[in-house]
Amino acid sequence: MKHREFALVRVRAESGNEGFAFTLTREGPLAATIDRVIAHHYAGETVATQDDAAAIFYRCQGSNLAALASGIGLRALSIVDLAVHDLLARSARLPMARWLGGERRRVPATAIIGYPPATMGPDAVREQVEALRADGWRRFKIPIALPLEYGRDRLLAARDAAGEDAWLGMDAAWIFRSVDDAIAFLDEAREARLAWFEDVFPPGDADIVARLRERADVPITMGDEQGGSYYPEALLQRRAVDVVRIDLTCMGGITRARPMIDACEAAGTAWSPHMFAHVHSQVFPGLGYAPPVEWGVPGTGVDQFADSLARPQLVDDGLMEPLPDEPGFGPLFNAAWMAEQDHDDPDGLLAELGRR
Repeated sequence: MKHREFALVRVRAESGNEGFAFTLTREGPLAATIDRVIAHHYAGETVATQDDAAAIFYRCQGSNLAALASGIGLRALSIVDLAVHDLLARSARLPMARWLGGERRRVPATAIIGYPPATMGPDAVREQVEALRADGWRRFKIPIALPLEYGRDRLLAARDAAGEDAWLGMDAAWIFRSVDDAIAFLDEAREARLAWFEDVFPPGDADIVARLRERADVPITMGDEQGGSYYPEALLQRRAVDVVRIDLTCMGGITRARPMIDACEAAGTAWSPHMFAHVHSQVFPGLGYAPPVEWGVPGTGVDQFADSLARPQLVDDGLMEPLPDEPGFGPLFNAAWMAEQDHDDPDGLLAELGRR
């Protein structure tokens, strides 16, 4: 991947303390949404507690449900909410996990492998996984690639290199349009012994996902880049998935984390975070959980922004050590790296951050 666009947001208090958050824009107008729809609801407000942050979140969202209930609007509101919590934790001089009432802890780490899908063939996938395995990784997730025979061969190469004991999932990237076609692929790739089949169909149709789950012999998971109205309720009520995906950078930040987890647990359905490990590896332990978190292999284009930040340190059995013990989320931007990228910064934030 030669191009991915990210947005960085800063929240500043009158004290001078600051909080930050970032996410993929998915080419949507996040900055414009924050400037025009969100910022004035936060500016001048007193926010000192998690309850304060939740109150202003819901008040802001309720002011314009057409724009902020889902999609780009919810994504923009989510990173503002994360930045507010980062500000509060930094002001309290507490790591995010402790600010949320929990403790920093080790969590399983999943390497997102096989990027870029179109050009990394089976042999290169095998070499990549062998190297990661030697470095202590035990969980791997690979994106599908076209044609499907090529995607299958990449998947089988990953399994061969990962070994029998490794966790191996596949991201289907929403390419399938029928249950029969998805099942046919799973039959062709049976030797891969998939731990899950993720994002098989485009979002919005819980029924087709449920029909796949009824026929598939591997766990089905959905939810990346979704959130908003009727998420995850539609998937849970239709019993469509084995695992619900949660991404706090686009599904409501920390304010919406607990309600989504509670909904999954009430339905007896597992859940798992999507990417953005600098957020998820700290928030979920703060809420009392230790789910696997996902890391893109540096330099492959999965998450260039995160590549410039702290990287995971693996210990026994593929667990990662907690990120450095710093207030809030710790550093969530690398000003020198950002300055080297194409960027749009009408407020001069990058220049200001680069002078620190």
